[in-house]
Amino acid sequence: MRVKSIFLLLFAGLILAASTASVAEEQTGRPATADSTVPSFRRDVMPVFFRAGCNAGTCHGSARGKDGFMLSLFGYDPAGDYRRTVEEIPGRRVNVAMPEESLLLLKSIGAVPHTGGKRFERDSELAETLISWIEAGAPDDVGDVPDVADIAVSEESLVFDKSGQTAELRVTATYTDGSTRDVTSLALFGTNNASVAEIDADGVVTSTGPGDTVVFARFSRFTVGAEVIGLPPAEGFVWPNPPENNFIDRLVFDRLKKLRIAPSELCDDETFLRRVTLDLAARPPTVEEYEAFMADTSADKRAQKIDALLASEDFNDYMTALWGELFRINSHDYTGRADSHKPANAFVRWIRDQIAADRPFDEMVADMTTAVGSTNINGETGLYTMLIKDYRLKPKVLAADYSQLFLGVRMQCAECHNHPFDRWTMDDYYGFVSFFTCVERKQGSDSRDRRVIFDPSAPPAKHALDGRPVPAKLLGAVEPVDGEGDPRRALAAWIKDPDNELFNRNISNRLWAHLFGKGIVDPVDDFRATNPPANGPLLDGLADRFAEHGRRIRPLIRDICNSRVYQLSVEPTPSGKNDQRQFSHAQLRRLRADVFLDAIVAVTGEPRSFPQSPTGTKAINFINRRQGYTASGDYVLDTFGQSERNSVCACDTSTDPSLSQVMHLLVGETAGPRVRAAARRGALKKIVDESSSPEEVIEAIFIRVLSRRPTEQELEGMVELTEIDDPSTVYEDIFAGLLNSNEFLFNH
Repeated sequence: MRVKSIFLLLFAGLILAASTASVAEEQTGRPATADSTVPSFRRDVMPVFFRAGCNAGTCHGSARGKDGFMLSLFGYDPAGDYRRTVEEIPGRRVNVAMPEESLLLLKSIGAVPHTGGKRFERDSELAETLISWIEAGAPDDVGDVPDVADIAVSEESLVFDKSGQTAELRVTATYTDGSTRDVTSLALFGTNNASVAEIDADGVVTSTGPGDTVVFARFSRFTVGAEVIGLPPAEGFVWPNPPENNFIDRLVFDRLKKLRIAPSELCDDETFLRRVTLDLAARPPTVEEYEAFMADTSADKRAQKIDALLASEDFNDYMTALWGELFRINSHDYTGRADSHKPANAFVRWIRDQIAADRPFDEMVADMTTAVGSTNINGETGLYTMLIKDYRLKPKVLAADYSQLFLGVRMQCAECHNHPFDRWTMDDYYGFVSFFTCVERKQGSDSRDRRVIFDPSAPPAKHALDGRPVPAKLLGAVEPVDGEGDPRRALAAWIKDPDNELFNRNISNRLWAHLFGKGIVDPVDDFRATNPPANGPLLDGLADRFAEHGRRIRPLIRDICNSRVYQLSVEPTPSGKNDQRQFSHAQLRRLRADVFLDAIVAVTGEPRSFPQSPTGTKAINFINRRQGYTASGDYVLDTFGQSERNSVCACDTSTDPSLSQVMHLLVGETAGPRVRAAARRGALKKIVDESSSPEEVIEAIFIRVLSRRPTEQELEGMVELTEIDDPSTVYEDIFAGLLNSNEFLFNH
């Protein structure tokens, strides 16, 4: 009876303890595992792992863990982390009987050998948190534990007058229950440019030199930055107070003035004409365009030229080519049975029709998003055939490509764990994938055709961690979209929302990068907290104006090209010679491969054919129709860095130089034969025949090839060559030399 009584008393005590704990939790809102003095595993212990780097990708947070112990990357799986820490090897990693002998503590403080080395001191706050938690029995949290909802730093912007100055950043976390907490001692810190500012483990920022950068604080899954400006010496700097053509100039010049960088002067008319024609029409200006523009004395002739180019067929072709490249349009097989010429052609025609009509870009994207129908006939369905070159449509790949293309968000990292450098979680990832799990491709009217359909019975994506279905959810949203009907309609409606900042900022940044060679956010398709814009107000201003223009690309391009900033010279001022981020002067930009080829054809007047394409096809209009050729479709385009359309990444297009390019220009069939043909029967022969002096010939060659007249020194030296050698040979050499020059190869 005594034994039975003891068991009854113990059972009653357990019930009473559980009841008391439950009441305590209801009254205080804290987990029932502990009173206020006992650390919470999720709120207190896991941040220790984070701060010490234990759950980083290079340590126990890697896919296979480290030395037999695995944690989820940056703590995306707290339940699994508790099990592996406490229950996987009982009494070893965590020894509640002798807390000081817990391997979790001993390795962290360097008391026993540890591959990761010593992580913190025994008398540190981190060590005390672990000891207190283990002494309390290493309890797991019970019930809902408030999660981190956001973090903020004490200063959004820091300005230093000289090197060596310091400032302290404090980090505050806000939780889902509304509570806040100073987490400076638990956060991780970093800098984008240590030559401008450094930040130590305690959040102390130190200026190291002039320039601008961002320092970061990271806690839980959130990263937040603070702008840091290191000012150069004020002595001798005078702001030139340049005129402003529009809001773009004001936003850029405000930034430059703050950084004590004087912008360059305007480029001359010759430079402007060539620059804007290459940017908007993908070709150099014709001789007739040059002469008309240079003879025009009107004050607004640059604005008139911009309008004329925006209204041209060349602009329609070029914009179609740029987006067609990102959409991966080619005739590579995706059906498993035949080519995809007709779907590719249908998609190209559809895109060009939209651009020619100056249709709002958000409406184009919305139509592609909700597209159904024949891929041979309904061009907008091309999004579901060109992005995924596979017999079966892959929702994960499609969601990642869609996000990167239209929102500038690379969310692939969140497939297996919360994004390590951005705010996106696995729930965000699988919620976005669920927009596309309902899309299928069925056999169409012929072997090349597929019908894109919506399957209402298709289940949503399953979470990789626990296998639960995740309903379709917009990025940044808390709740999923309405579960009735095709979820893509909700995605399309969000794209068309004028307040969709992700879309507005991404498209504006892409247009800016096309015209300047570098995005305000760079790379252009990598928007994240740890890759902030070089000029935040400028990007916001462009995004707002894009929305005001009804998301049409022509008006925004018109604004950018009419700005003084776009028309600045490539020659930097003394204060701007090191500027690579703030657009104080124009950057030399190497021509894309397709534009370069079209420019050679335009200047020489000698056409070039492309594989399986009609005669006269421009390089910017060429798409690969060669089933056995998996690169760009043309070996010269390959040589000069044309995108192979293997991904939606803007980085697939390269303008980097190579030795093979040099050799091709010297002895290949692209430039040399066309120069010789132009000299025998074409453009160069016509110039020579119609000119009355060597000076006229040389000037005409310069205008045709480089869209400018030669300098006096250039003209004098070349005229001398005609006096000591056969003039026809000299003219051909001059023509070829200019065609192979860096000045021709670059837009400046």
